[in-house]
Amino acid sequence: MIELVALFIGCGLVVSLLFSELFGLAAGGLVVPGYMAYHLNQPIALATTLGVALASYFVVQLISSLAIVYGRRRTVLMILSGFLFGMVIRYIAAGNFGFDSEIAMIGFIIPGLIAIWMDRQGVIETITALIAASVITRFILILVLGGEFQS
Repeated sequence: MIELVALFIGCGLVVSLLFSELFGLAAGGLVVPGYMAYHLNQPIALATTLGVALASYFVVQLISSLAIVYGRRRTVLMILSGFLFGMVIRYIAAGNFGFDSEIAMIGFIIPGLIAIWMDRQGVIETITALIAASVITRFILILVLGGEFQS
């Protein structure tokens, strides 16, 4: 039997591609809507992931006002800052609040991928496309899997 996460990622890829083709908007990267859809029942993880993505975006904006940051450097800085902020959030959540690291945040590079698209197409556009694509992805899987849907 195929894993539920793999179904979410696959369906999210299709929905993300459709969003890109129909609306010209990226939903935070190709795999991001699937991961976000899988975690839609964990609002803390969703909020911290989006918060870390925003923090990464603003930190790289600040760095780029002080230094020349384009291309690969910018992409790596977005992903790296998302990773580092995420590790800090996981450490704080596990140490101070007793949260499991999966409840605290989604993935290690997901915030960085979201930040990259915030930088490329805008914060509001990325967040709205991501929310819509994630909800549509989850809805499709609820319709397809019906009573077998467990996450």
